[in-house]
Amino acid sequence: MAKYIKKEIADLNNTGTTHAYYKMQTWRKLNHNEFVDKCAHSGSGVNRAMVDAVLTVVSEELPRLLAEGFSVQLDNIGTFYAKLGMKEDKEQDSFETGEQKHNAQSISVNGIGFRADKSLIYKTDRECDLERGGESRLRVSKYSLEERIALAKSFLEQNAFMRVADYADLTGLSQSKASIELRQICMQPDAPIQAQGRGSHRIYVNGER
Repeated sequence: MAKYIKKEIADLNNTGTTHAYYKMQTWRKLNHNEFVDKCAHSGSGVNRAMVDAVLTVVSEELPRLLAEGFSVQLDNIGTFYAKLGMKEDKEQDSFETGEQKHNAQSISVNGIGFRADKSLIYKTDRECDLERGGESRLRVSKYSLEERIALAKSFLEQNAFMRVADYADLTGLSQSKASIELRQICMQPDAPIQAQGRGSHRIYVNGER
């Protein structure tokens, strides 16, 4: 029997109320060998070697086809497609007139998208027998926004830069909410904190230097 967790969502629109969403509790991750054993169960009509061989072929052929620009639909499973983005050391491009455009060497595959087939969703739901597994509430800071900014500025007076994790530890916010708040602070006129870098390499520095 699977369990679900009721999770609290941050109030991003400043409405004064938070919302909830539901997430399946994951017991653990099955590894490749365990999955193969599950597929080759008694009565399936296939043995372990057959399942392993098919998965090996799929793992080799799928990236080749995606790299050629195909999306790949597997019946009753879903559709796979490649996602592109700028390489880590490249700035995001724009359509502004006169701005130098990046070439293909600046772009790379940075993810694989997957859109589940409706039958996969239906079969999973049909097999699912849920029970409540608990709640997960947001971490609420004991400091006001002004106090949190002051803590960050004090940290930056003693350190060259600050990461989201540092801000979360300082303020008591979750990392997701700390990340959102830092972005909002940086968008303010005469922002006391400024962002540098992109993605996982983003850091924050004193904006009053």
